Amino acid sequence: MRAKKGQLSDQSRPDFEVVLASTLTLLGLIIGFTFSMATTRYDQRKNYEEEEANAIGTEYLRANLLPASDAVKVQHLLIGYLDQRILFYKTRRASQLQKINADTAQLQDQLWAAVQAPATAQPTPVIALVVSGMNDVLNSQGYTQAAWWNRIPYAAWGLLGAIAMSASAMMGYSIRNVKAAITLFILPLTVSISFLLISDIDSPRGGIIRVNPRNLMSLSQSLNNH
Repeated sequence: MRAKKGQLSDQSRPDFEVVLASTLTLLGLIIGFTFSMATTRYDQRKNYEEEEANAIGTEYLRANLLPASDAVKVQHLLIGYLDQRILFYKTRRASQLQKINADTAQLQDQLWAAVQAPATAQPTPVIALVVSGMNDVLNSQGYTQAAWWNRIPYAAWGLLGAIAMSASAMMGYSIRNVKAAITLFILPLTVSISFLLISDIDSPRGGIIRVNPRNLMSLSQSLNNH
């Protein structure tokens, strides 16, 4: 007996199910791989936030090795720089971010000039230690910025979407009767939730899951109470 139009025949169904199973397996592997990419980048952003706090806190203490007037200037600039770094993590507005980046760059120039002057006037190993610490402060900001730019490529999202749509279409084509069609909503719903979670983790400024600058805020509170 011939199969109805739009339905699989009994002879072709086993081959079709093999292809469907392979497609679903591939979809699951790519989702898992993409989720791993997103969580790795999230952990990287958290680690760099901690490193920034450590670098700024260490340089604040090392600034005491400078002459008194230079030490006060560097520490005052570091507190202002720390406030800008906290705003960098908290803001969601692109317009505000541009101002934060501009103020951060200006403060970096001032910080480097503040340690360059005494280092040039008195090039001792102790002053070199302060300069090295300032270099760590500036480098940590660059590492953080690179980590925030490092996102899942759009090509990967396109591949995920294409495989997910193919798997859903094949699932629909394999349904034998209308009563079982309710199960078709399970796969798209599950995949959509997975995509939403991955996108949320991979978006540093959007969504719910974000890096909270706890180390930077704790350092700011400690320095302001100093």
